[in-house]
Amino acid sequence: MNILFINSIGRNKFGGGEKWMVNAAKGLTERGHSVVLASKKNSKILEYATARGVRTGVFEIRGDLSPLTTLKIAAWMKRNDTDILICNLNKDVRVAGLAARLIGKPLVLARHGMLLCSRKWKHKLTLTNLTDGIITNSRTIKEAYAGYGWFDSDFVKVIYNGLIIPESVTAWDFASRFPGKKIIYSAGRLSEQKGFGYLIEAAAILRRKRSDLLFAVSGEGKLEEELKAKVRALGLEDSFVLLGFASDIYPYLKGCDLFVLASLFEGMPNVVMEAMAMQKPVIATDVNGARELMGATSRSLDCATGIIIPPKDPQAIADAVEKIIDNPEALAAFGKAGHERVSREFTMPAMVDNLERYLQQKLREKKLHK
Repeated sequence: MNILFINSIGRNKFGGGEKWMVNAAKGLTERGHSVVLASKKNSKILEYATARGVRTGVFEIRGDLSPLTTLKIAAWMKRNDTDILICNLNKDVRVAGLAARLIGKPLVLARHGMLLCSRKWKHKLTLTNLTDGIITNSRTIKEAYAGYGWFDSDFVKVIYNGLIIPESVTAWDFASRFPGKKIIYSAGRLSEQKGFGYLIEAAAILRRKRSDLLFAVSGEGKLEEELKAKVRALGLEDSFVLLGFASDIYPYLKGCDLFVLASLFEGMPNVVMEAMAMQKPVIATDVNGARELMGATSRSLDCATGIIIPPKDPQAIADAVEKIIDNPEALAAFGKAGHERVSREFTMPAMVDNLERYLQQKLREKKLHK
């Protein structure tokens, strides 16, 4: 198969959706398919893809309508005999999906790692006319889209994210920098979505009771100064640290005692999967994908891999931390169950297998309907 991935995320932005796209491109390339991942020039996603041996290209998609870019992409796909186009953002579908329709051949799929379309008419118009299906990573997104009444039952396909669990990770030495502390770790872009303000408030609640806990966060973003100011205002300089951007968080996960996801919304939170891979117990807000990933049922928040709590609730975070942080047996049991679940359900080979089968199936269906 000749496959083109397009992701027009901002040059300096890189998150779970971008990581998925690179991993998918790399996995399909290794299966013998001809794959190109295109984005903006000098973007982080292209740097990441190149470093991992993925062939890359450049298309500058800046808005929903760009006739010149549409024609350039159409010419490129025709020249390279593209079978499948996989788009990330809605504007990618509108610009590149239109290009595919102009030349008539490529199968067009949108990849939604979180809820990217609402009931707006432009989303309906785009997705029903310019795509042949949507790939998502959680049942909750599929169920939400089913409620719109726009799509056939098989239009949205759930393919869980995959993970490559490193064979060997050297734990970051928290003990030398923060002696005597139990480490509660988190990571993510410093934005409203990730809920770090609530995590700081939870640290303040616990600091009034005890001084042996340290909250550490890896990440960068526009809220960095605001979050630092909040830490200072609450007198948490010895209890809450922002570690900055980390290209590899596995050492921090390996070295911590407990991982917390405080997000207000997510797609399928990869960072939770990574924490489970490092055998760490997880406290996660009840955001999209968390229950599926951690093994909770739709009717219950109980799971063997950690604790699920409501979002926007610092007291709930504090209570969950206090419930298990002093119980090494519980921490170990949650961590062991998490590792077993990731190893069984969320491996990279399983993801690429499912994706490859789905793409081949969709191509067969498209040929039959011609």
